[in-house]
Amino acid sequence: MYSVLLLVFFLSCWLLLSHRKQNASKGKLPPGPTPLPIIGNILQVDIKNISRSLSNLSKVYGPVFTVYFGMKPTVVLYGYEAVKEALVDMGEEFSGRNDNPVIEKLHQGHGMLLSVGKTWKELRRFSLMTLRNFGMGKKSIEDRVQEEAHCLVEELRKTNASPCDPTFILGCAPCNVICSIIFQNRFDYTDQDFLNLIKKLNENSKIFSSSWIQEKQSQELIFTLENLVTAVFDLFGAGTETTSTTLKYALLLLLKHPDVTAKAQEEIERVIGRHRSPCMQDRSNMPYMDALVHEVQRFIDLLPNNLPHAVTRDVKFRNYFIPKGTIILTSLTSVLHDDKEFTNPKVFDPGHFLDKSGKFKKSDHFMAFSAGKRACAGESLARMELFLFLTTILQNFNLKSEVDPKDIDTTPTSNGFISVPPNYNLCFIPV
Repeated sequence: MYSVLLLVFFLSCWLLLSHRKQNASKGKLPPGPTPLPIIGNILQVDIKNISRSLSNLSKVYGPVFTVYFGMKPTVVLYGYEAVKEALVDMGEEFSGRNDNPVIEKLHQGHGMLLSVGKTWKELRRFSLMTLRNFGMGKKSIEDRVQEEAHCLVEELRKTNASPCDPTFILGCAPCNVICSIIFQNRFDYTDQDFLNLIKKLNENSKIFSSSWIQEKQSQELIFTLENLVTAVFDLFGAGTETTSTTLKYALLLLLKHPDVTAKAQEEIERVIGRHRSPCMQDRSNMPYMDALVHEVQRFIDLLPNNLPHAVTRDVKFRNYFIPKGTIILTSLTSVLHDDKEFTNPKVFDPGHFLDKSGKFKKSDHFMAFSAGKRACAGESLARMELFLFLTTILQNFNLKSEVDPKDIDTTPTSNGFISVPPNYNLCFIPV
């Protein structure tokens, strides 16, 4: 047994050295901590909080460095300048996706979210065109979101101002919006088929939230049934879990900061009143609510390290050599929590998106939807849902916590692939 382990150890060392020599013959990878055989740098990375570990490593190795998760090198880009340079300025070269056993098991190379090359480009173009044909960016989509916001309010009224966990209801609303777009029909929150869909989405979300998550085709082979079905499932996965988790986190932050809630409700009362539904035209007259939604997304840092990318060819980046297929992690935390752009980035404050006169202030550092060629295809829909759902909830309800606001802990329970908010109960008290 000992001899077998010794053989594996020396073989691993040989493979690691061979890989490094191969890279050295072409150029050098960015610096980083020395990896151990087989396991790489896994002991130097807190799997439960990868983002914090990468922050610590960036202080030693700078904004571009290499870590090994096992035998494969992963290049980490930390800070706004490095992330922008890769995803925006060199978007084509950094538009690949990495091979991952969990992802491969779920998607088997199909769909839009995790595919690469011509398949990804054609499916993304097709999906965006189809969504526009279904009304994306038009009044018809806004009508659907407003209808769902009304149904959401009615479901919340059924809680009779009693303490409740809002997770399920907040998950149903954005999922139903996707259903209304894809199937041209929404479902009752008790419909069994709808509940089964929600269950599957939740199961996949738990898999992706785990701490351990890291040929040329003709056009005829791209639009297969498997690809199209997976592309639709991608829309549900990306358009439901991210939005519902953001909504859940938003309500927790509003419970924690009643002063912010009061300012938002005052603006809603002044601009909209209580006798009509909020609409997207209202946003331009509601800088505080607009800033609040942006600050929620900035603060919660939903995807701390983005979806992993990969370089599509050998790339020279800041005098370093990155071989084709190398995994790229872009730290969105380092952009969204940049203290040079946001005063007190660890503090929840809508003022981060307001100028001195109280008008909404844009920021290039707002990369909650990533950036470049693989930025979220449903960004406009998600922005609409977050604004209309939150505004409608605050228009119709006061939020009451079961505990004192100062005792509310907003620390995520998991911070691997996605930042998961803690569970909590609250009361929706009709205004």
